[in-house]
Amino acid sequence: MSGRFSRTIYVGNLPSDIRESEIEDLFYKYGRIMDIELKIPPRPPCYCFVEFDNARDAEDAIRGRDGYNFDGCRLRVELAHGGRGPSSSDRRGYGGGGGGGGGGGGGGRFGISRHSEFRVIVRGLPSSASWQDLKDHMRKAGDVCFAEVSRDSEGTFGIVDYTNYDDMKYAIRKLDDTEFRNPWARAYIR
Repeated sequence: MSGRFSRTIYVGNLPSDIRESEIEDLFYKYGRIMDIELKIPPRPPCYCFVEFDNARDAEDAIRGRDGYNFDGCRLRVELAHGGRGPSSSDRRGYGGGGGGGGGGGGGGRFGISRHSEFRVIVRGLPSSASWQDLKDHMRKAGDVCFAEVSRDSEGTFGIVDYTNYDDMKYAIRKLDDTEFRNPWARAYIR
Protein backbone atom coordinates (compact mmCIF):
# COMPACT_ATOMS: atom_id res chain seq x y z
CA MET A 1 0.00 0.00 0.00
CA SER A 2 2.76 2.47 0.79
CA GLY A 3 3.88 2.44 -2.86
CA ARG A 4 0.61 4.04 -3.89
CA PHE A 5 1.25 7.00 -1.60
CA SER A 6 4.73 7.59 -3.06
CA ARG A 7 2.95 8.13 -6.39
CA THR A 8 0.21 10.34 -4.97
CA ILE A 9 0.51 14.06 -4.46
CA TYR A 10 -1.54 16.45 -2.36
CA VAL A 11 -2.51 19.70 -4.08
CA GLY A 12 -3.75 22.41 -1.72
CA ASN A 13 -5.02 25.97 -1.97
CA LEU A 14 -7.14 25.34 -5.05
CA PRO A 15 -9.81 27.88 -6.06
CA SER A 16 -13.36 27.07 -4.98
CA ASP A 17 -14.63 26.77 -8.56
CA ILE A 18 -11.96 24.24 -9.62
CA ARG A 19 -12.96 21.37 -11.91
CA GLU A 20 -11.31 17.96 -12.26
CA SER A 21 -10.47 18.69 -15.90
CA GLU A 22 -8.48 21.76 -14.83
CA ILE A 23 -6.47 19.66 -12.38
CA GLU A 24 -5.77 17.16 -15.12
CA ASP A 25 -4.63 20.00 -17.40
CA LEU A 26 -2.25 21.22 -14.69
CA PHE A 27 -0.58 17.84 -14.14
CA TYR A 28 -0.86 15.62 -17.24
CA LYS A 29 2.48 16.78 -18.63
CA TYR A 30 4.33 15.18 -15.70
CA GLY A 31 3.17 11.64 -16.45
CA ARG A 32 0.28 9.23 -16.67
CA ILE A 33 -2.47 10.13 -14.20
CA MET A 34 -4.21 7.15 -12.65
CA ASP A 35 -6.75 9.00 -10.48
CA ILE A 36 -7.79 12.45 -9.29
CA GLU A 37 -9.72 12.80 -6.04
CA LEU A 38 -11.09 16.35 -5.74
CA LYS A 39 -12.19 17.55 -2.30
CA ILE A 40 -14.50 20.56 -2.05
CA PRO A 41 -15.01 21.32 1.65
CA PRO A 42 -17.78 23.60 2.96
CA ARG A 43 -15.20 26.37 3.41
CA PRO A 44 -12.34 27.09 0.98
CA PRO A 45 -9.70 26.30 0.00
CA CYS A 46 -10.33 23.17 -2.05
CA TYR A 47 -7.72 20.45 -2.37
CA CYS A 48 -7.17 17.22 -4.24
CA PHE A 49 -5.04 14.10 -4.51
CA VAL A 50 -3.49 13.16 -7.84
CA GLU A 51 -2.15 9.64 -8.28
CA PHE A 52 0.48 9.11 -10.98
CA ASP A 53 1.58 5.85 -12.55
CA ASN A 54 5.02 6.13 -10.95
CA ALA A 55 6.81 7.98 -8.17
CA ARG A 56 9.17 9.92 -10.45
CA ASP A 57 6.23 11.58 -12.17
CA ALA A 58 4.86 12.60 -8.78
CA GLU A 59 8.24 14.10 -7.83
CA ASP A 60 8.38 16.00 -11.15
CA ALA A 61 4.89 17.37 -10.52
CA ILE A 62 5.86 18.56 -7.05
CA ARG A 63 8.95 20.33 -8.41
CA GLY A 64 7.02 21.84 -11.29
CA ARG A 65 3.84 22.97 -9.58
CA ASP A 66 4.58 23.72 -5.90
CA GLY A 67 4.16 27.48 -5.53
CA TYR A 68 2.61 27.77 -9.01
CA ASN A 69 0.08 30.60 -9.37
CA PHE A 70 -3.20 29.16 -10.63
CA ASP A 71 -6.17 31.48 -11.02
CA GLY A 72 -4.80 33.82 -8.34
CA CYS A 73 -4.08 30.96 -5.90
CA ARG A 74 -0.55 29.88 -5.02
CA LEU A 75 -0.69 26.08 -5.13
CA ARG A 76 0.81 23.92 -2.40
CA VAL A 77 1.96 20.61 -3.88
CA GLU A 78 3.59 17.88 -1.82
CA LEU A 79 3.72 14.12 -1.46
CA ALA A 80 0.53 12.72 0.06
CA HIS A 81 0.90 11.28 3.54
CA GLY A 82 -1.30 8.20 3.31
CA GLY A 83 -4.87 9.10 4.13
CA ARG A 84 -6.27 8.05 7.49
CA GLY A 85 -9.83 9.27 7.43
CA PRO A 86 -12.78 7.88 5.54
CA SER A 87 -12.39 10.61 2.93
CA SER A 88 -9.51 8.81 1.25
CA SER A 89 -9.92 5.20 2.31
CA ASP A 90 -13.54 4.54 1.45
CA ARG A 91 -13.17 5.32 -2.23
CA ARG A 92 -12.84 2.06 -4.11
CA GLY A 93 -11.46 3.60 -7.30
CA TYR A 94 -8.67 5.40 -5.49
CA GLY A 95 -5.41 3.68 -6.15
CA GLY A 96 -6.72 1.26 -8.71
CA GLY A 97 -9.26 -1.23 -7.45
CA GLY A 98 -9.37 -2.77 -10.90
CA GLY A 99 -7.63 -2.30 -14.23
CA GLY A 100 -4.06 -2.34 -12.88
CA GLY A 101 -1.12 -2.53 -15.18
CA GLY A 102 -1.47 0.83 -16.82
CA GLY A 103 -2.81 0.07 -20.19
CA GLY A 104 -6.22 0.00 -20.77
CA GLY A 105 -9.15 0.19 -22.86
CA GLY A 106 -12.20 2.24 -22.56
CA GLY A 107 -11.76 3.33 -18.98
CA GLY A 108 -12.10 7.05 -19.35
CA ARG A 109 -9.23 9.48 -19.64
CA PHE A 110 -7.01 8.21 -16.81
CA GLY A 111 -4.38 5.56 -17.44
CA ILE A 112 -3.95 6.71 -21.02
CA SER A 113 -0.71 8.44 -21.85
CA ARG A 114 -0.94 11.81 -23.53
CA HIS A 115 0.27 11.92 -27.12
CA SER A 116 -0.06 14.79 -29.52
CA GLU A 117 0.36 15.44 -33.20
CA PHE A 118 3.35 17.72 -32.46
CA ARG A 119 6.02 15.02 -32.47
CA VAL A 120 9.80 15.21 -32.70
CA ILE A 121 12.11 12.23 -33.26
CA VAL A 122 15.44 12.59 -31.46
CA ARG A 123 18.42 10.58 -32.77
CA GLY A 124 21.89 10.13 -31.32
CA LEU A 125 20.93 9.46 -27.70
CA PRO A 126 23.36 7.52 -25.54
CA SER A 127 22.23 3.98 -24.74
CA SER A 128 21.89 4.95 -21.06
CA ALA A 129 19.27 7.63 -21.82
CA SER A 130 15.94 7.29 -20.05
CA TRP A 131 12.63 8.86 -21.01
CA GLN A 132 12.95 11.10 -17.93
CA ASP A 133 16.37 12.38 -19.11
CA LEU A 134 14.97 13.02 -22.56
CA LYS A 135 11.89 14.80 -21.21
CA ASP A 136 14.06 17.04 -19.00
CA HIS A 137 16.30 17.94 -21.93
CA MET A 138 13.46 18.64 -24.35
CA ARG A 139 11.56 20.80 -21.82
CA LYS A 140 14.15 23.49 -22.58
CA ALA A 141 12.15 24.20 -25.72
CA GLY A 142 8.60 23.97 -24.44
CA ASP A 143 5.79 22.01 -22.86
CA VAL A 144 6.45 18.25 -23.29
CA CYS A 145 3.43 15.98 -22.86
CA PHE A 146 5.08 12.65 -23.75
CA ALA A 147 8.59 11.22 -24.02
CA GLU A 148 9.79 7.72 -24.82
CA VAL A 149 13.20 6.16 -25.49
CA SER A 150 13.61 3.18 -27.84
CA ARG A 151 16.31 1.35 -29.72
CA ASP A 152 16.54 0.25 -33.33
CA SER A 153 19.29 -0.79 -35.78
CA GLU A 154 20.60 2.81 -35.90
CA GLY A 155 20.93 3.12 -32.11
CA THR A 156 19.01 4.78 -29.31
CA PHE A 157 16.34 7.32 -30.24
CA GLY A 158 13.57 9.23 -28.57
CA ILE A 159 10.03 10.26 -29.38
CA VAL A 160 8.89 13.54 -27.85
CA ASP A 161 5.43 15.05 -28.15
CA TYR A 162 4.84 18.74 -27.44
CA THR A 163 1.53 20.25 -26.45
CA ASN A 164 1.56 22.73 -29.34
CA TYR A 165 3.03 23.41 -32.77
CA ASP A 166 5.14 26.43 -31.75
CA ASP A 167 6.99 24.50 -29.04
CA MET A 168 7.65 21.66 -31.49
CA LYS A 169 9.09 24.03 -34.12
CA TYR A 170 11.16 25.83 -31.48
CA ALA A 171 12.55 22.51 -30.25
CA ILE A 172 13.66 21.59 -33.75
CA ARG A 173 15.40 24.96 -34.14
CA LYS A 174 16.86 25.26 -30.65
CA LEU A 175 17.79 21.68 -29.73
CA ASP A 176 19.04 20.22 -33.02
CA ASP A 177 22.73 19.31 -32.67
CA THR A 178 22.82 20.15 -28.96
CA GLU A 179 24.61 18.28 -26.22
CA PHE A 180 22.45 15.79 -24.33
CA ARG A 181 23.68 14.80 -20.88
CA ASN A 182 22.67 12.37 -18.24
CA PRO A 183 24.71 11.14 -15.28
CA TRP A 184 26.36 8.44 -17.40
CA ALA A 185 26.94 9.90 -20.85
CA ARG A 186 26.96 12.83 -23.25
CA ALA A 187 25.86 12.90 -26.87
CA TYR A 188 24.90 15.34 -29.58
CA ILE A 189 21.32 14.84 -30.61
CA ARG A 190 19.80 15.55 -34.00
